[in-house]
Amino acid sequence: MSRRQALVQHLIELRKRLLLALAWLVLSFIGLLWFANDIYHYLATPLLKLLPEGSSMIATDVAAPFFTPIKLTLFCAFAISIPMLIYQAWRFIAPGLKSQERKLSMPLLVSGSLLFYSGVAFAYGVVLPAAFSFFTATTPQGVAMATDISSYLDFVLALFSAFGLAFEIPVVVFLLCKLGICEVSSLSQARPHVVVASFVLGMLLTPPDIISQTLLAIPMCLLFELGILASRCWASTSVKQTTVANHIIS
Repeated sequence: MSRRQALVQHLIELRKRLLLALAWLVLSFIGLLWFANDIYHYLATPLLKLLPEGSSMIATDVAAPFFTPIKLTLFCAFAISIPMLIYQAWRFIAPGLKSQERKLSMPLLVSGSLLFYSGVAFAYGVVLPAAFSFFTATTPQGVAMATDISSYLDFVLALFSAFGLAFEIPVVVFLLCKLGICEVSSLSQARPHVVVASFVLGMLLTPPDIISQTLLAIPMCLLFELGILASRCWASTSVKQTTVANHIIS
């Protein structure tokens, strides 16, 4: 088979995987569209519980009550579609991987998805109530807290994305060690720098309150330690397997 024919086959396979992933995303969006307003109300619950009695959220744009829930629904459809998107990506790259790489890639992809969901869940269940409690408690007297629904959605989605990506740290650390870019010992020695970097990123990625910053920095440090632990376990297992193989050959 010529290189051109091989390239054409790869492009055809890529198009197939992209179309399947896009179809799943569209179907997920259509299935959730009927519940768009309910989904937004569920997302706004952490703030609505803390608003003063008689207060509510507002819409400063005429079209915001229509487009804002749809924007959230699209984000939810994408989040639901992540496993299928990852599966289609894996089906595309799997033929070019070695047997050992193929066995390792799927667990990494699955764990990466679960960690992203865990980050979003942590942000919704822990960070948002803590941050909104701080904001409502520090509202000056005589000021009515009326949050715009579009601004609230942008704020929450940015927070979800920050925590979802931050929770991928164990996978990143493991890959750095697996690919030989870093060693476990060097990462362990860099622990103080990681702690400082975690708090700096927490300051940049979260609202300007110490609670949200700390709630992002501490999990990042713990997840970094989890990545080091996983890398150590993998390195130890690899050494044992090599020792056993050498023993069998000898």
